[in-house]
Amino acid sequence: MTTAFINGRILTNHGLQRGCAVLVDGDRITGLALPSDPRVRAAQRHDLDGGYLLPGFIDCQVNGGGGVLFNDVPTLEGIRTMAAAHRRYGTTGFLPTLISDDLETMRAAIAAVEEAIALKVPGVLGIHIEGPYLAPDRKGVHDARKFREPTGEELDLFASLSNGIVLLTLAPERVRPETIRRLREAGVIVAAGHTAADYATMRTALDAGVRGFTHLFNAMSPFTSREPGVTGAALEDPDSWCGLIVDGHHVHPASLRVAIAAKAKGRMMLVTDAMPPVGSANASFTLNGETITVRDGICRTADGVLAGSALDMASAVRNCASMLDMPVDEAARMASTYPAAFLGLSADRGHISAGGRADLVVLDTELEVRETWIGGVAHS
Repeated sequence: MTTAFINGRILTNHGLQRGCAVLVDGDRITGLALPSDPRVRAAQRHDLDGGYLLPGFIDCQVNGGGGVLFNDVPTLEGIRTMAAAHRRYGTTGFLPTLISDDLETMRAAIAAVEEAIALKVPGVLGIHIEGPYLAPDRKGVHDARKFREPTGEELDLFASLSNGIVLLTLAPERVRPETIRRLREAGVIVAAGHTAADYATMRTALDAGVRGFTHLFNAMSPFTSREPGVTGAALEDPDSWCGLIVDGHHVHPASLRVAIAAKAKGRMMLVTDAMPPVGSANASFTLNGETITVRDGICRTADGVLAGSALDMASAVRNCASMLDMPVDEAARMASTYPAAFLGLSADRGHISAGGRADLVVLDTELEVRETWIGGVAHS
């Protein structure tokens, strides 16, 4: 049975449009049509009540959710819990993110993701492995005792996921350019993060195959007048993507506005860096033996160090509108269209057009999530 989404503001390839309907059959969008179209009249109509119909959000950095930290529960059930927690906030695709850990935990996490994708757990696109090839002086809350250079066995492991995406965050100064090339040739998406690299080192890494920057500004060498650093290289480079944590805590709104204006259009994307409290009533969790507590929407250690975030994707979109004065359509693209492009999924995700997957999110006029649809199926 065809479903027709009607009476809303639809984000199409031509911007937000009223007065059109979106037709969905099975897991695919079959087309856009006027309400008077016979296909709309024959379909089961779904009234959006003036709200927004947007491409489903895609989050490349989800450390946890629903009370689960992926490092602690690198299992199918852990992934199911995280996926369910983030679906409530419009996330229709995500990468469970493993922060710096040992080889056996990485192996277990990749196996769990492989199983989750094979079993069609809604929303699972692959895995993000953040570390352990990072800079000790830009470690954030990563456990520096886990830091090391990649072994051949580990490089082979990253290329072993047969049914999903592998994103690897590393510090370019800790990994040889030929290793980055090997990863790129194996189909691994490489991002720079938790790095103290200088501009020249970062440029060499970009030439070798680095494709993105993990949480721009945070845990990387800054942009200054005489040394552009990793941040300057990221903003200058026209072909790479940058993840932004728009929660009002990780980066000042003015810095975000300047960065978005400087970067090539379509290359900035929203990420949450979400921790277990997202979608959970529990405001604290343990990371590397240390208690992390959420206060005023901020995840911090006892010493005040930021430890991921309590952000969800819908809140990130609202923050773009309220903190950055960004139009809703562009905020939505940063949550869907641009991350889909970064992950190489633009053929059928990140847009509402004929042939695309029916991964959709319905927001009300206050940009609160009303419904999340994955593959044409509504999820609560």
